[in-house]
Amino acid sequence: MEEFYRGFAQRARDLAEKADPFTRRRLLDLAKRYDLKINGSSYARIPPPRATPPTALFSGSGEA
Repeated sequence: MEEFYRGFAQRARDLAEKADPFTRRRLLDLAKRYDLKINGSSYARIPPPRATPPTALFSGSGEA
């Protein structure tokens, strides 16, 4: 199982090398999560990545 997570972490890092900055950050965070699984740390302690950038939440006309 450890080799499985190690392979996924490496794949995420490889993809991050060619990705745009936003995607790169998400892929590197994913690789860190796999590393934590390998090292026996709890996956649940890390909050899930934000699906929407914070600035997108507040951009708009201001009307509800």
